[in-house]
Amino acid sequence: MQLTQINIFPLKSARGLSVSVSRVGAFGPEYDRRWMLVDQSGHFLTQRKYPQMSLIDVALTEQGLQFQAPAMEELLVARPEVGESRLVTVWKDQCEARDAGEVAANWFSRFLDIPCRLVYMPDETFRPINPKYVRHRQPVSFADSFPFMLISEASLDDLNSRLEQPVEMKRFRPNLVVRGCEPYEEDYWRRVRIGMIEFEVVKPCSRCAIPNINPATGVREREPYLTLASYRTNDFGVCFGQNLVHCHEGLLQVGDAVEVLEFDD
Repeated sequence: MQLTQINIFPLKSARGLSVSVSRVGAFGPEYDRRWMLVDQSGHFLTQRKYPQMSLIDVALTEQGLQFQAPAMEELLVARPEVGESRLVTVWKDQCEARDAGEVAANWFSRFLDIPCRLVYMPDETFRPINPKYVRHRQPVSFADSFPFMLISEASLDDLNSRLEQPVEMKRFRPNLVVRGCEPYEEDYWRRVRIGMIEFEVVKPCSRCAIPNINPATGVREREPYLTLASYRTNDFGVCFGQNLVHCHEGLLQVGDAVEVLEFDD
């Protein structure tokens, strides 16, 4: 088996970037979900409520990020190394973030047509992974719960064989995509090595309505959730993919070998 895709999502719920090499640090993939949009109360915004967020393009710059969106001018935002600190909420977690300033707030407020602000998670912020799933205190970025999500190409192929209109892997926003296993074989992995890094496979990824949003148009559709619900429902909900936690830092590269070190009993 081998790693065929590495995807990072610098701004939570915006479009992602496919990279050939990724450094894995304390938070997970470098740059992944270190930025987020929040409403006036500091609560996070996602495509679940604002599907047009799927049309925001993001590029990395030396200083921060470059944003583009339909009918909007280009926006460059530097990482706020100092500045106003805000208490923000991701699901049930609250943590400190730095505000990215008025220019960015106005840009995103105009695009989404709601008052909102862009915030950044600095290195010193510690948002812990749910201790139910890890053996020690480990940080995570603004990701929903875990640093990594993995899906196999075979699992998507199986899903597409059940759909009238096939969907692309980008609908599911995985960080890691692997080739060379059977459909849903990843459901039974408990510990894997990808290249130089070992991972614990901690929980199936329960899916919301985001995969129903067409990433090319921002329009919400009926599939693939309905089909997934017909055969991929368990105690966690409708599941597709697996959440992973890295055991140490290192480097990932497309083409890395994937080795299963421990299977579920």
